[in-house]
Amino acid sequence: MSSMECKRPKKLHRHGRCGSASCPHMVQAPTVISMVGLPARGKTYMSKKLTRYLNWIGIRTKAFNVGEYRRAATKLKCHDFFRSDNSEAENIRTKCALMAIDDACKFLQSGGEVAVIDATNTTRERRKLLCDLICDKYGFRLFYVESICDDINIIEANILEVKVCSPDYLGMDKNEAVEDFMQRIEHYRKNYQSLDYNHDKDLSFIQIFNQGERFLVNKLAGHLQSRVVYYLMNIHVLPRTIYLTRHGESMMNLQGRIGGDSDLSPRGMEYAKELAKFVANEKIPNLKVWTSELHRTIQTAQHIEAPKAHWKALNEIDAGICEGFTYEEIAEKYPEEFAKRDQDKYHYRYPTGESYQDLVARLEPVIMELERQENVMVVCHQAVARCLLAYFQDKSSDDLPYLKVPLHTVIKLTPVAYGCRVEFESLNIPAVNTHREKPAKNPGKKSPDITDDQDDVDKKMMMKHRAMSVN
Repeated sequence: MSSMECKRPKKLHRHGRCGSASCPHMVQAPTVISMVGLPARGKTYMSKKLTRYLNWIGIRTKAFNVGEYRRAATKLKCHDFFRSDNSEAENIRTKCALMAIDDACKFLQSGGEVAVIDATNTTRERRKLLCDLICDKYGFRLFYVESICDDINIIEANILEVKVCSPDYLGMDKNEAVEDFMQRIEHYRKNYQSLDYNHDKDLSFIQIFNQGERFLVNKLAGHLQSRVVYYLMNIHVLPRTIYLTRHGESMMNLQGRIGGDSDLSPRGMEYAKELAKFVANEKIPNLKVWTSELHRTIQTAQHIEAPKAHWKALNEIDAGICEGFTYEEIAEKYPEEFAKRDQDKYHYRYPTGESYQDLVARLEPVIMELERQENVMVVCHQAVARCLLAYFQDKSSDDLPYLKVPLHTVIKLTPVAYGCRVEFESLNIPAVNTHREKPAKNPGKKSPDITDDQDDVDKKMMMKHRAMSVN
């Protein structure tokens, strides 16, 4: 294969999945979301965040970055590859775009719900090709997201933060990389045709100006596109940190009981004081503190000097008829329910209570508001923290219910270019261990599940629980 022959990249983005027929089906028809805009306008940033969000709420989504196809096809020499009069390179770029479109459509045909095509798509000719293939040939819906930016500070920051570190400029001097990329932008600018109502009034699209300064929306088609628009209108790229922590150890933690609204234990009270010291030492500008409406989170945040808000949406997962039980009591009284949750913890719903899937739906407004805010500390519960952490870490529904969120630990979430930096900081106050590893699949046995806010310190008791469920 020659260096200019187009081929698929060896690895594409990981995607989440719904994983159950019970997932609320919000996508009436498979949809392609196509990015539009000059390089260094935040298209990949938005496509990655959008893909992560849609997967988190249960819509099977995958991103297809045409740049990855191009890098798999040929080794980039310099900006000349993007000149419109470079016919050989133009041929390769078109083949790569077609390859990405084809893979996106195959993904949708095989059960995917949303495919995000991350490319410039800066000409009407290219967008017509998208319409011909996606809408006319396959009958999928097409929604354009155009990022328009003329703020030189935003453009330069994006180039310095992301582009000069890309595989295209591996080993190149930073200043040379910036100069080359600026010339690449100019090649695209010569032929750039923005979406325009006079020419494109029949298309569904949103235009985002200067990364959220202004928006223009045209002809939304369906609930999914409305949710995409709402999400894109809430995200921002300002520097910030989200602090996530569970409440301090509670009295019900010590008793091995789930749910309820108990007070903190003496060690939990000590953690509340240490947490306030931590916040003071961090010197976090404009910090806001959010808690649930339950006593143990409010008590945990009581010494922090910052504005506080109490969210019902941050309350712990509702254990229904199992609220206030120990796991020994659940295993004895509801052995089948005890075993079912191990089989599919994300979708399992406590009788008259909630599932993790329900919890994600409940937490969506919290995520939207977190995207709008600057610096926030969220004091919540184990299941809630897992859901929030899964969003920022792009975890699947299989992994979400088993994420480790230890007591008396602050998790610092710092959004970066294409993801989120996660740091765990223990405040060194002893506490019970409430985490249980994902059980091994064994169809011959029924193993009890450990849910949220439980005392796992007594190993002998856990072995007793396990024996009870097997027998």
